[in-house]
Amino acid sequence: MKLHELRPDPGAKKKKTRVGRGIAAGKGKTAGRGTKGQNARSGGGKGLYFEGGQLPLARRLPFKRGFTNLFRIEYQEVNVDDLAARFKSGEEVTPETLAARGLVRDADGPVVVLGRGDLDKKLTVKAHRFSKSARSKIEAAGGKTEELKLLLTGALATIKKPRKETIAALREQRQSD
Repeated sequence: MKLHELRPDPGAKKKKTRVGRGIAAGKGKTAGRGTKGQNARSGGGKGLYFEGGQLPLARRLPFKRGFTNLFRIEYQEVNVDDLAARFKSGEEVTPETLAARGLVRDADGPVVVLGRGDLDKKLTVKAHRFSKSARSKIEAAGGKTEELKLLLTGALATIKKPRKETIAALREQRQSD
């Protein structure tokens, strides 16, 4: 076979339909658009989004198209069995120690302790939230649970250190309590 003998497979090169080129062509006169109306005109139609004035589906169901709740708090999850595996009896568990031992990614982010697994060690656990089963398992093992307060809520939920002015205000508030 030589280069000049190459041909595409039969049916691979189909000619596109040329509309509006006379009656004999099959798609002449109205060019397949029907007779009159918005869609028969050039630039006609409102597009896929328009539903005749009805509130479009993408607006009726925001979760169908990337709706994000700005007030959602993304907790970092830690289970009771993880605590049992990584901590010794009598130790204090804080978000900082969890991050140091690789159980959470961000020491400044909110932490939730969940109740999967068993615990047989006495631990003092400080986190931002506890499930009922996690709290009962920690206390049944002789440990303590302490719920930390979030400084910011919503999408910016954090325990990051605030500015100097905010720290001063927090100190004054604690002293007055």
